[in-house]
Amino acid sequence: MHNKMKTQTEQVIDVMRQNGGYATFGQLNHLIDFSTWKTKTPYATVRRIVQLSDAFFKIQPGLWALKEFENDVLSKFQLKTQNRRQVELFTHSYYQGLIVEIGNMNKFQTYVPPQDKNRLFLEKPLKELTGLPEIYNFTYPEILRKAATIDVIWFNERKLPHSFFEVEHSTDIQNSLTKFFELQDYFARFFIIADESRRRQFSDIMKKSIFAPIKNRVIFADYENIVNQHSNMSKTKYVI
Repeated sequence: MHNKMKTQTEQVIDVMRQNGGYATFGQLNHLIDFSTWKTKTPYATVRRIVQLSDAFFKIQPGLWALKEFENDVLSKFQLKTQNRRQVELFTHSYYQGLIVEIGNMNKFQTYVPPQDKNRLFLEKPLKELTGLPEIYNFTYPEILRKAATIDVIWFNERKLPHSFFEVEHSTDIQNSLTKFFELQDYFARFFIIADESRRRQFSDIMKKSIFAPIKNRVIFADYENIVNQHSNMSKTKYVI
């Protein structure tokens, strides 16, 4: 049966099967041939199909898998037992990977710290996604040591930091803000990436007087925001 004879749902299932039984919305939008789809909003249609069909199940926001592959996929990602620590590690590196890929798409040089290089974004070590094997020597050693621990950095063509990202799934947001405070003299953007449920906590910490110098420079971006931008990468240029 040729693709043009298959339903949209069947096409999504085929592509996900070929991708190992799972896919991000970004991957689906890139891999599906939309030439026969009679819709002006194919990305939205893909999202609706995956979210409404019983053939799929959700692993993370923006990451879905086929029910028929459930055991294999959860075992592959070490999520079968739903061990809390393993779920936290998977979630953290998942959002690091999304941010790195968005940065790559926007022509930035991307960096993750040494302790995270071998962590997996889906099935790839983060070091295979990033453009920089080590951080650019853009500042004094004592400040560079702190910057080198930040979850993701985007560097511009002049080898200077454009954006700093800290993914806060369950860790202390204040620790990340302290790093940003130390980097306030650089013309760069600061992002806390976390679940929407932590926005209030972020706002409360930002009210502390010590963070007044960076109060208007740190942006809270929730997980859904990151997923939406990653999903639309191939259609529009996005910078979080």
